[in-house]
Amino acid sequence: MYRYSDVELQEFRELIQKKLEAAKKELVYLQGLITRKDEAGTDDTENKYMSMEDGSGSQEREQLNQMASRQIQFIDHLEKAMVRIENKTYGICRVTGKLIDKARLRAVPHATLSIEAKLAKSK
Repeated sequence: MYRYSDVELQEFRELIQKKLEAAKKELVYLQGLITRKDEAGTDDTENKYMSMEDGSGSQEREQLNQMASRQIQFIDHLEKAMVRIENKTYGICRVTGKLIDKARLRAVPHATLSIEAKLAKSK
């Protein structure tokens, strides 16, 4: 079975580490927005009647929660990619067993399928 060299794995480790740091910062930012939205909606002295703004605020909060959820999933995928780097199994397609193209890994560093396996799966 082929695998990427330690030098190549180090390159991907650095790329993923940068993406991981950025993703975690983004998650903290989103969680801060969600917290502010929650705090803004808990004031009992405000008008008890639901206004149009309350509905859009609720929709915005739901959107923020979905974005945070996707961010958590992205972080999880990146962390799993780091484990594969440590195990020296990073970049190996889990369907074909072949190396995933470097360009694909640079674009989607947490990929576990080669383009050919991904296309076959979507048919």
